[in-house]
Amino acid sequence: MPDPDPFWWRDAEPSRPRKVEGGIQINSSRGPVARTWWSQRFLGVLESLGMGGRLSRGRTYARAGQIVALDIDTGGALATVQGSRPAPYQVRVGVPAFGKAEWGAVAQALADDASYAAALLAGEMPRDIERVFEAVGLSLFPAESRDLAMDCSCPDYAVPCKHLAAVFYVLAERFDADPFQILALRGRDREALLAEVRARRAAAEEEAPASGGALADVMDRYWSAGGALDEQLTGPRTPPDALLDQVPPFPIAVRGEQVTELLRPAYRALGSAE
Repeated sequence: MPDPDPFWWRDAEPSRPRKVEGGIQINSSRGPVARTWWSQRFLGVLESLGMGGRLSRGRTYARAGQIVALDIDTGGALATVQGSRPAPYQVRVGVPAFGKAEWGAVAQALADDASYAAALLAGEMPRDIERVFEAVGLSLFPAESRDLAMDCSCPDYAVPCKHLAAVFYVLAERFDADPFQILALRGRDREALLAEVRARRAAAEEEAPASGGALADVMDRYWSAGGALDEQLTGPRTPPDALLDQVPPFPIAVRGEQVTELLRPAYRALGSAE
């Protein structure tokens, strides 16, 4: 006769979690969570690693605000997630951080292209920034399962469990609001990266006159725009409703709907009319 209580379920957590007051929750009450291309890419990579079905288990946790605390730092994120048991679970998501030499190569590549520098200074993530990392032998997002460490103190044998999955959704929304947190996971925060890019561009400008006679050689085309100017001036477009993802949840709802979700169709309509 089969064991009515298999060992892998004996310590399994009941389905209904304890309510958390003031927990961290995602703003999206339904539909897709990620609003920007970089957050969509982040979740897409996780799904490509075979985690798609398991990720959906944590969406309800993320929307219910079951995450008590979340800290993002070099090499990963640490979170505390409340389940159905009295003590919340400790969750860790780890990614390998790049070294100084690796970040130097990335910063140099970004400094060499004015369009990348302009987008970063404007707080945008250049759409093809992944190519910059690939060109120096790196991957901005986890490329395979071994690039992603996942730990949770819960008894669930599945990886990712719903607590880990909830953290991934909150991370995606954090990346929507601040794409530089993706880079921070890999070892460079916004201020450090931009400072290095500026320094490298300034050094290149100081060295330019040393070539002697170079300006005279290009005077016939000095004022020409060049064929790639349109591409350089075309930066990534922010979704028209992205601002709503940064608005704190309203204390009241309208017919059960968050105010931000009621406003979202109007923002999108205005954006499509441009």
